[in-house]
Formats: sequence, C-alpha cells, structure tokens
Amino acid sequence: MKAAAYPAFTANAFQSRLAYRNQVWASAFGDLVGIFARVAIWTAAFAGAASVDGVTLPEMVTYALLAGPVLYWEYNRLLHDIGDAVRTGDVAIYLLKPLHYPAALLATHIGHFAFEFVAIVLPVAFIVAVTVGLLPPASPFYALMFLAYWAVSWLILFCLACLCGLLAFWLLTAFSLEWFLMGIMSLFSGAVIPLWFMPPALAAIFGYLPFAWVSYYPAAIYLGKLDPDAAWLHLGLGLLWLAALALATAWLWSQARHRLIVQGG
Repeated sequence: MKAAAYPAFTANAFQSRLAYRNQVWASAFGDLVGIFARVAIWTAAFAGAASVDGVTLPEMVTYALLAGPVLYWEYNRLLHDIGDAVRTGDVAIYLLKPLHYPAALLATHIGHFAFEFVAIVLPVAFIVAVTVGLLPPASPFYALMFLAYWAVSWLILFCLACLCGLLAFWLLTAFSLEWFLMGIMSLFSGAVIPLWFMPPALAAIFGYLPFAWVSYYPAAIYLGKLDPDAAWLHLGLGLLWLAALALATAWLWSQARHRLIVQGG
C-alpha cells in the first residue's frame, strides 16, 4: 500500500471517535480528577515551602499536567486493538492487504490522539490554567524544543506500547501486558515522581532509559530545567532510542506474523 493511503486510517479513527460523546466527557472528567489529585498531593508535599530542591509548586503543577494528559495519550487503546485483533483473528485481514500492520496502527492512533488532544487535553488544560494556574514555557527556545520532545515522546510511547502489544501473538492476550506497561511507565518515566526528586543513583539510571523521554524530559524542557546544550544532547539521545525501538518493533512484527494462530470461527 502506498504511503499516501495511510492518512485514511488517521481520518477514519478521528471520525469514529465523534460517535462516542459520553466517553469524551468521562475521559475529561477522569483526567481532571487525576490532575487535581496530583495538585493536592504536591501542595501538601511542599507544605507552604517556596521551593523544594530548586523546584517551585507552580512548576510542579505544570509538570503534573504535562506528564499527565498532555504527554500520556491513551496507549491502552493500542494494546486493546492488538489484543482484540489477535483474539478474534481479525489481524489475519491485515496480512491479506498490502500494508504494514504497525504502520497502520501508527496512522490509526495518530487519529485517536488528535481527537483526544482537541476534545480532552485542551479543555482540561484550560480548566487547570484558570483554576490552579499554569506556567508558560521557560523561553521561546524551550517552547520549540518542547514540541520536538513531544513528538519524540509520542513516538517512543507508541513503539513501547506496540512492542508490548505484539507480544500478544505469543501470549494470545494483551490484558496482562497493559498492566505491565502501566507499571513500568509509572515508575521509570517520571510521570508520577520527577527524576529530580529521586535518589541520584536511580535518577542517573532512569535518565538513560527510553521511558524518561516519554514524560520527564519533555516536561523538564518546557520548564527550562536543562541548559540548551543538554537539551540538544538529550534530544539526540531520544532520537537514537526512537530509532532503536522502531527497528525492534519492525523486527518483532516480522517474527509475530509467522506465529499467527487464529482463534474462534
């Protein structure tokens, strides 16, 4: 299939989400509850202090939003899609078409993400901004760098979720994989606790794993916590991780499609 055909998957995914308006309200409400819970936790942790380890409370509120709904798109949907396709045997349809299954998944979930960003992330960010307050990017340079890190973050998380999802070809289910990836991301990505609050030894290790580029580094760049030289360096490292994960995804798919077992009628 020509590359020009893949945008159809993106458009179809975006349009399909328009039919589930109640789900939009539920997702937005869930994100708001999560954000305000994090704000309450960090407000209590700071206990009126102006800053902790050089980090202010407004910076932590902004970090909580960025590391939450902004950078964390609904990757569970990707795992469900792969798991359901393997369980029902629908994945065999993709083998009959001239397309690359992971590439089709990428195009589809770009559409899902675009819908979630417009319908959920932006309204949630606006509500948090007017009720709690959010900081702008540290400078125009960091604003532009954040956009680059955001793209790398999204693609790295897609590759990680796709790698976990493709394991369903061996396990015949993606249910446990969802919890496995969720646990890893919560601990290693800095989504819950930023690396600057972790013990130095752990922060040094986690800071070189690909998970840190999903939440920690984009949010830290937005807040200007890395100097320009370090920002360029870590962007390069993130691109290297992205290339490695993309190659791993392509290789795992090449192995998985030979292990297809169609269940059901």
